[in-house]
Amino acid sequence: MTRASPVEDPVIELHAVRKIYRMGTEEVRALDGVSLQFGTGEFWAVMGPSGSGKSTLLNLLGCLDVPTAGRYLVHGEDVSGLDDDALSHLRLRRLGFIFQSFHLIPQLSVRENIELPLYYLGWDPAHSAERAVELAGLVGLESRVNHRPAELSGGQQQRVAIARALANDPEILLADEPTGNLDTATGEQIMRLLGDLHGQGKTILMVTHEPEIASFASHQLHLRDGRIERIEDPS
Repeated sequence: MTRASPVEDPVIELHAVRKIYRMGTEEVRALDGVSLQFGTGEFWAVMGPSGSGKSTLLNLLGCLDVPTAGRYLVHGEDVSGLDDDALSHLRLRRLGFIFQSFHLIPQLSVRENIELPLYYLGWDPAHSAERAVELAGLVGLESRVNHRPAELSGGQQQRVAIARALANDPEILLADEPTGNLDTATGEQIMRLLGDLHGQGKTILMVTHEPEIASFASHQLHLRDGRIERIEDPS
C-alpha cells in the first residue's frame, strides 16, 4: 500500500524493502516488501502490535541496520549498500535519535551529554559548549546545564535527550517510544515539544504503541506482520 498521493519532496523513500532474520532453520520476515515515501517536514507515528516490524523499520531508517533486499533512499541517494563508515557519517550529519530509555551518560553533565554529537563531528569545544547551552534553553533546562542525569526527573532527562538529538541540526528525528518511561502528563509535555519542532520544519518519525501519543502526529503508518496494514494520510 502506498500513499494517497505522491510526495513532491520526499526526504526518505523505501522501495520493496525486506528484512529477513534467520533463527536456525526458521526465516523471520521482519519487513516484507515495504514501499513508502516520507515527505520533508512531516510528522509520522509508526504503530502496530508487537512483532509488526516497527523497531526494525526504525533501525533501517536510522542506518543502524541494512535491508536484506530493496532500496532505501535519503534525498534520492541510495544508502542501502553503504559501508559502516559511510552510514556513520550519514547518521552524524542528517539524523537525530530519541530513545525510550534516554541513553544519557550518567557521569556527564547535561551540557556534556548534549555536546556529544558535536565532539564526534569535530566541533571546537567552545562553540559546542555554546550550542549545548542554547539547546538546553530550547528545552527549558537552561538552569540545569551543570547537573547530571541522576539529579533530573524522567521528563527532564528526555528533554536532554531531545536537545542532544538536535545538536547536529538533523534533517530527520527518529524517536523510539519517546514517552514510554514517562507518566501521562510528562509524556504530553514531551509530545508538545516534538510538535513545536515539527512546526519548525523538522521531519519526525516516531514509533509508539499509544493511540493518544500517535494523535500528535500528522500521519500514521500501521504495520502488521512486516507489511503496511494501512496509512492514515491527510493528503
